Amino acid sequence: MDREVCFLLVSTPSNNDENAIIRSYCFLFWKFPQTRLIVPNLRQLKATQLDLLTAKKEGTALSKTRELSLVSVLIPVYNEESTILEILRRVRALPIPLQIIVVDDGSDDSTPALLRASEEAGEIELVTMPRNQGKGAAVRTGIARVRGDVVIIQDGDLEYDPNDFPLLLSPIERGIAEVVYGSRFLGPHRAMYFWHAVGNKFLTLTCNVLFNTTLTDMETCYKVLTADVARSFTLRSNRWGIDPEITAKVLKRGHLIYEVPISYAGRQFHEGKKITWKDGFRVFWALLRFRIAD
Repeated sequence: MDREVCFLLVSTPSNNDENAIIRSYCFLFWKFPQTRLIVPNLRQLKATQLDLLTAKKEGTALSKTRELSLVSVLIPVYNEESTILEILRRVRALPIPLQIIVVDDGSDDSTPALLRASEEAGEIELVTMPRNQGKGAAVRTGIARVRGDVVIIQDGDLEYDPNDFPLLLSPIERGIAEVVYGSRFLGPHRAMYFWHAVGNKFLTLTCNVLFNTTLTDMETCYKVLTADVARSFTLRSNRWGIDPEITAKVLKRGHLIYEVPISYAGRQFHEGKKITWKDGFRVFWALLRFRIAD
């Protein structure tokens, strides 16, 4: 018999964060697969990702409909010696059955040595590119090795927090989505460069106009796709065009993208941030190209 758990949303000075409330519900969905969760009050949730819970009114009963036996985490890496071990530690600490695929895209610092040690310890599956070819090439290479039910793309730095995985996986587990994006603009985040924020919003607006959608963060790293969706199209981009290409091909095939709020701690250039304004133009042209061609 299914267990029933009832939670009352309480707003206090230390407990009024809508994102924290949603994270708590999604963690429960993940932790207790056979539990029905009855939400007595959804007013605070309506301001954010209400469709995540597919609730129509107060008192809606929610049930989990899909169990994930293995989650593939794809981590493209280039010169991340200062962060890669910490991000791997955070990913491995999650109570989730994982396949961790790390694609070293021709790093020329100590990253390759650190990754080889991790591979020898049985912690990761390592793919080493002979030379730097770009994030897109690394993602394409990694997707070919996915064995899980879903794949999550994770950067090798510390901008994105793997503790958001349960939130990202929840819509897929509940059978209401096949593609989920984590939006940096919906969740708590460190202030980013002004022009980076403007560029991100412009590119997302362009995407929305071209593909008749309402995304808030097309360029997010956190893209989660079921394995079937990920294998349903052929990716061609080698560099930063990979994000608009994935988005375009997902939308052109009729898949709706669910967005959930994630935390974000953007890096500065002296900390290793690599994307520049020139890459923004490449992303823009990629959007136009993949709107017309496949």
